[in-house]
Amino acid sequence: MYIMRIHFFTRIFNAAKHICYLLLNDLTFSISYSLFQIEVQSVKIDCKVASRFAHTVMTSTALNKANVSQEVFFEVELPKTAFITNFSMEIDGQTYLGEVKEKETAKEQYEKAVSAGQTAGLVKASGRKMEKFSVSVNIAANSNITFTLTYEELLQRRFGKYEIMIRVKPKQLVQHFEIVADVYEPQGIAFLDTNATFLTNELLPLVEKMVTNKMAHLSFSPTLDQQRKCPDCDSTLVDGDFIITYDVNRAKDIGDIQIVNGYFVHFFAPADLPRLPKNVVFVIDRSGSMHGKKMEQTLEALVTILGDLYEEDHFGLVTFDDKIELWRPSLSKASQDNVKEAKEFVKTITARHMTDINGAVLHAVDMLTAAKKNSSLPDHSASMIILLTDGDPTSGEQHLPQIQENVRNAIGGNMSLFCLGFGYDVDYTFLDVMAKQNDGLARRIYEASDAALQLQGFYEEVASPLLLEVNLHYPDSLVNSLTNSHFRQLFDGNEIVVAGQLNDLAVDNLLIEVSAQGEQFLVQDQVSVEEWDVMFPEQEYIFGDFTERLWAYLTIQQLLDKRSCKPEESENITAEALDLSLRYNFVTPLTSMVVTKPQNDENPEDALIADKLSEGMKESHFLHFAVDGDPHFIIEIPEVNDALCFNTDDKPGTIFNLVREPLTGFVVNGQTIGDKKVEPGSKGHTYFGRFGIIHEKFNIRLMVTTREILVEFLCYPVPFKWLHVHMILSNGQIRLVTLRNTVKCVIILHKVWEKHPYHQDYLGFYTVDSHLLSQSVHGLIGQFFHGVKFEVSEPFQGKDQDKPDATMFVKGHKLTVTRGWQRDFRKDVKNGENVPCWFIHKNGTGLIDGKLRDYIVSDLFKTF
Repeated sequence: MYIMRIHFFTRIFNAAKHICYLLLNDLTFSISYSLFQIEVQSVKIDCKVASRFAHTVMTSTALNKANVSQEVFFEVELPKTAFITNFSMEIDGQTYLGEVKEKETAKEQYEKAVSAGQTAGLVKASGRKMEKFSVSVNIAANSNITFTLTYEELLQRRFGKYEIMIRVKPKQLVQHFEIVADVYEPQGIAFLDTNATFLTNELLPLVEKMVTNKMAHLSFSPTLDQQRKCPDCDSTLVDGDFIITYDVNRAKDIGDIQIVNGYFVHFFAPADLPRLPKNVVFVIDRSGSMHGKKMEQTLEALVTILGDLYEEDHFGLVTFDDKIELWRPSLSKASQDNVKEAKEFVKTITARHMTDINGAVLHAVDMLTAAKKNSSLPDHSASMIILLTDGDPTSGEQHLPQIQENVRNAIGGNMSLFCLGFGYDVDYTFLDVMAKQNDGLARRIYEASDAALQLQGFYEEVASPLLLEVNLHYPDSLVNSLTNSHFRQLFDGNEIVVAGQLNDLAVDNLLIEVSAQGEQFLVQDQVSVEEWDVMFPEQEYIFGDFTERLWAYLTIQQLLDKRSCKPEESENITAEALDLSLRYNFVTPLTSMVVTKPQNDENPEDALIADKLSEGMKESHFLHFAVDGDPHFIIEIPEVNDALCFNTDDKPGTIFNLVREPLTGFVVNGQTIGDKKVEPGSKGHTYFGRFGIIHEKFNIRLMVTTREILVEFLCYPVPFKWLHVHMILSNGQIRLVTLRNTVKCVIILHKVWEKHPYHQDYLGFYTVDSHLLSQSVHGLIGQFFHGVKFEVSEPFQGKDQDKPDATMFVKGHKLTVTRGWQRDFRKDVKNGENVPCWFIHKNGTGLIDGKLRDYIVSDLFKTF
C-alpha cells in the first residue's frame, strides 16, 4: 500500500505530463492538465445542400507547440436531427477512423471503457436544437492533429422556410477560419438569407453571397485580426450560430421530383391553397407541479392562442388534475363573444393536485366525436387535440401502455393528437409514442422565459391545415421501397417528402397522382427523368448519390417511429432499420460509432463511443447535491428550478453511505461527529466530520477529515496517476475532487473557534458533476443522481406562520412538506447562500428509498 498524507508541509511534484503544487500551510493544492500552447491552426465548416439534403464536414487542425505531450480537445455542436456519418483523427500522418457498429456490439466496449475510467460518451445534448460531440486525445510535443466530423440531415420546412444552423465556438483566434455553404435546388431558389448571432457591423461585409436561379454560394472567412474583439484582444468575436434560411419556388401542381441513379425523392407543398377550418380541444394540465411560472406562461400563451383562432374554427377547453373540468360540455364556434368568455375562464385556472392524463384526453375525444355525430362541424375540417402536461399520470389510469391503448382505441384514426411536454419531469417518450400513434407529433417545451412563445410557436405550426388524408400514388410496377406515402394532414408552411427506388433504371418518365380531402384536391402529372449533371453541368457531383442517402435517412427515421407505435412488429422493424444504419454508416439510436484513440502506456485500449441521442433522453442538466450543517441534505433539480431537502437525526459516530456505484466500485461514506458537550435537557447537534471516498477500479482510497487528507494506493508499488485523481484546495475547502470520469465534488471545511464551548470543526460535501455515473448508482444522495419526479399542490397554511405547507406526491407517497430554505456554502464559505426548498420531514421518509437505517454502514471504507 502506498500512502500520501497531505498535512503541514510544502512539496512540488513533477510528472511527465502534469505538475502539482501542494501548499498546505495556506491550503492551496492544485493538480491539472497543462493546456498551454495548443494552437488551433484552422477551422473549416463545409456544408453542401442538394434538394434539402445537407451534408456537412467540420474540420479542425491543432498544433501542440509545447515541448511535452498534451491533451487536445475537439468539440463541435450539430443539429439533433442529423446523423453522424464519419469521424476521423489524423496524427503525424496516421489516420484513426470511427467505425459504426450495432449498439449492442459497441456496448461491451462502452462498459469496458467506463469501468477502466475512460471517457466513453462523446455526444451530449446541448440546448434545444443541438447536440454536442466532443473528444480529446493526447498528442506528442510539436505535433499536429486534424479532426474531421461529417453529418447529414434532411432539412425540414417550417413556417415556409428551411434552416441551416452552423454553431461555431472556436474559443480562440484561428489562423485560417472558414464557413462555406453551397445550395443546389432544381426548383429554383425563391429567397436566401443569412444571419449570425456574432455578426458585427465590421464582420457583416465579410459574408459573401452569390445566388442564381438554382444555386447559391456563401462564404465567411475573417482574418485573424478581424476575429478579435478589440485590437489588442486575444479573445474572438466568432462565437455563436451562423444561420442560413431559404425557400424554393413552388407552383400549384404535383410538386418537385428528383431522380438520380435509380432513386427518387418527391417534395410536395403546393402554393396558394385555401386554409381549412379546424376543430381543436385544448387539454391543459393544472396539477400541483404546474404551479408558479409554468402555469403563468401556459395561461398567457393560451389566451394569445384563443385570440388567434379563426372564426370558422370550433374549440373546447379541458383542464385536469385528478378531477376533470370542462369550460363547456361541447365545442363552441370561435366567435368573438365565445373567445372572450373562454379567455375569462382561462384566467381562473389554478394548479391543484394530481394528474389524470387518461381521463382528460378521453373527455376531449368524446367532445370531438359528439360534435361530429351532431353534424355541428364544417365539412372537410381538421379535428385535433392539443395536450399540455408537465408530469407523469398520478391519478386514474397510470399504466402508460394502457393509456396509449385507450387513447388510440377512442380516437380510431378520426382526429390527431399533439402532445406538449413541459420541462424535463415529463416522460417524453410516452407522449411521443402516443402522439405518433394518433397522426400527431410531440414537442418539448423548455422551461425558460420564452416558454409562452414556444407554446404559441407550436400552435402556429398547426393553426392552418390545408389538406386532409393526403395520398401520393406511384405505379406499383415501377417503384419499390417507398417511404410513407399517406399523410393525415398538410399544414401551411410545411412540406411532404416521399422517397423510393425505381425498379428499372431505364425508366425515363413516371406517372404520379396526388389526392386529398379539402377542395377535392386531385392532380396527376407525368414526370420526366432529368439527370443531375444536366441541370448543374459545371458542378462535379456533390457528395455521392444524395437521393439514395436521403431515402435511407428518411426510411430509418420512419422505421424508428413505426417501431415505437407498433411494438408487436418491433423485432422486424428494428432489424430493417439497423441494416440500413450500418449499410449507410449512420449513427442512429440503433448504432454507435466506436472511435479508437491512439495507444499509449497509460491507456492501451482507449475506445470512445458516439451514440445518437433522442428527445426522450434527458438533457444533461447536472443535478447538484449537498450535505452540510446539522446534517442538511439538499437535492437541487435545475430542470424544475426547485430543490428538495431533509435532515438526518442519529447519534454521533454513525457512518452513512452517501453514494455507491456498483459498475466502477465508486463509494462515498460519511461519518458524523457531535458537539463537544450538550447541556442537560437540550438536543445535541451532529455534523459530518470524516468522508471516505473509494474507487475500487483505481485501487484508490481518499479520506478527508477536519485535520488532514489521506490518499491510499492499495496496490503498492503503483505510481500515482494524476489522470485518475484531481484535487484543488483553496480558502479552507477542497474546491474540486475528481475521480476520473466518475464524479466531481467539493468538500468544505467549516472552521469553528477552537475555544468554542460546544461546537467543533465540521465538513460539507457537494457534488458538481455526476452525469457519468450509471443508472445503478444509489446511496443516501446517490439515488437522486438521475433525477426524482414529484408534484406539489398549491401551498396552504401550516403550523409555522412563516413557512407554508403543501402536499407532495413522490415515489408513490403523499407527503406533507414545508417550504423553507437551506444554506449552500460553495460560493460563500462563511455565510452561505439561501436555497429555497421543500422540506421532507422525519429523516426524508417517503423521499428516500427505504428507511434511514438502511444506509448505515460499519466502516468508513465499507464497499458493497
